[in-house]
Amino acid sequence: MNAFFDSSALVKRYVEEDGRERVINIFEEASAIGVSVICFPEVISAFCRLQREGNLDKPQYERIKGDMIADFEDFFISSITPQVRGCVTRLLETYSLRAMDALHLGSAIEWQADTFVSGDKRQIIAAQNEGLDVLDVQDE
Repeated sequence: MNAFFDSSALVKRYVEEDGRERVINIFEEASAIGVSVICFPEVISAFCRLQREGNLDKPQYERIKGDMIADFEDFFISSITPQVRGCVTRLLETYSLRAMDALHLGSAIEWQADTFVSGDKRQIIAAQNEGLDVLDVQDE
């Protein structure tokens, strides 16, 4: 199974949050993991925010950042190709999505993901309407 992760869902692989068990399970079941090119800076940003808020100390931050960097070596990373741009445009014109959410979803569609992993309700509805199997990591 090809599983495509939204950034907020991927964070759960590294940080103890609601939905983490589902994320770990999908990693164990997936034959390939896909992410958008914007996923790396978005996840690092989330880690930095957690550290600033006192939810991660410096050693924890460094450990999970290293884990994520190692994982990215094995991920399919979707670029912003003309096909992805076209899909994103159509998604934005069709659904009430934020730009980055449309980019994650458009990338998943173009990669032909079997499962789209997210916790964003609007993104999940759009993904389902687009025919993707969705794993909602917020719905515990």
